Amino acid sequence: MSLRTKFIFFAVLVHALLGVMAYFLLLQNKLLFLVMELVILASIFVTAQLYHAFFQPLKLILAGIESIRDKDFSTKFTAVGQRELDELVNVYNRMIDQLRHERVAQAEKHFLLEKLIQASPAGIILLGFDNQVESINPAAERFLNMQPEELLGRHVSQLPGAWGAKLKDLPNGQSTTFRIQGTWIYRCHRAHFLDRGFQHYFILIEELTEAILQNERQAYEKVIRVMSHEVNNTTGAINSILGSLGFYTSQLEAEHQPDFAHVLQVATERNANLSRFMSNFAEVVRLPKPLKEPTDVHELLKSLHRLLQPELERRHIAFIWQLAAQPLLVPLDGQQMEQALLNILKNALEAIDKPNSQITVRTQLHPPLLTITDNGAGIPEQVRPHLFTPFYTTKKNGQGIGLTMIRDILVNHGFTFSLTCDETGHTCFKINFLTQDK
Repeated sequence: MSLRTKFIFFAVLVHALLGVMAYFLLLQNKLLFLVMELVILASIFVTAQLYHAFFQPLKLILAGIESIRDKDFSTKFTAVGQRELDELVNVYNRMIDQLRHERVAQAEKHFLLEKLIQASPAGIILLGFDNQVESINPAAERFLNMQPEELLGRHVSQLPGAWGAKLKDLPNGQSTTFRIQGTWIYRCHRAHFLDRGFQHYFILIEELTEAILQNERQAYEKVIRVMSHEVNNTTGAINSILGSLGFYTSQLEAEHQPDFAHVLQVATERNANLSRFMSNFAEVVRLPKPLKEPTDVHELLKSLHRLLQPELERRHIAFIWQLAAQPLLVPLDGQQMEQALLNILKNALEAIDKPNSQITVRTQLHPPLLTITDNGAGIPEQVRPHLFTPFYTTKKNGQGIGLTMIRDILVNHGFTFSLTCDETGHTCFKINFLTQDK
């Protein structure tokens, strides 16, 4: 039974008793009956005033509770001229103002945080209680190269490639740094925050590729500068001496002249090879910024095919075209990209060690992609982490700068790329011409 019902029941009972008393007085003394009637009317009036005074604050409290329950912090009450009730109204209005202010401030902070997360160059993955992906920002989507609908709900161990293996056992408060596809370097940090008393975990992903490549380039630029200076000075002096020795060939006995000339030729060629070796290194560190112009990648590939066609025919290697129906126009430096694509195709040729093999060139427009696949021997597992490491090579006469130059050209253009083995074991070089914002 509510307080209101109890009060009404009590008032009715009291006034019923007063009515019974008035009835008995009517039988005995009409004057006292009239007085009793006045007392009953006065009691009814006072009871009504008390009812209003007692239950008006309750109405306000109930209305305020409903507003708070509905999260409506815009409703305020006005003073009614009753001191106790006005104090309650003032307290309620101050409380509503404070709640509204805190709610607006919280909403503004939440909105700002969402904007910062969406615009952050660092990747952020929010995890649920069971380490499943609850939310992911655009930077993390770009790093993982997957759409949000493909990632949401996945366990962290089910992230693609090396991501799952590296992040599934990452302790809270710890960081790890690793390479993806031998080129892209990431540092991941796992931490947590409290929300309504519960811990929520997240992973912060920072790309270090550009900074590390810059430091790496500065380091081997100094080394190559010193080496070039010393080698050029040495080879210059040796070539001068070898040229002078050539004048003594005619003074030797006829039977010794061919051997002497051959030795001089070999020494001269070795000096020339050494100079070219240092020149190739110097080209890597002197790579200029790309001058981008709209270029048809299809035409670029066709011109390289004409250049390599004699070698393809000699080795009976098929060149399979799977080009998009429309021209693939991309803003790029044609000269630099031609050098990068030529190195990729040469690597594909060198990887093929059996006759009747093939190289497949595939393009698509949305998103703009180029894929070059060969069915050679594939990439050994132990070699994959070192693919784009400067001066690392598995070739007998390799210098380890081909993939480094390809990497620098593509990174300078802002293109993402990968060199992997597909599910059939074939080597696949993929370039995404969609420029990545730094």
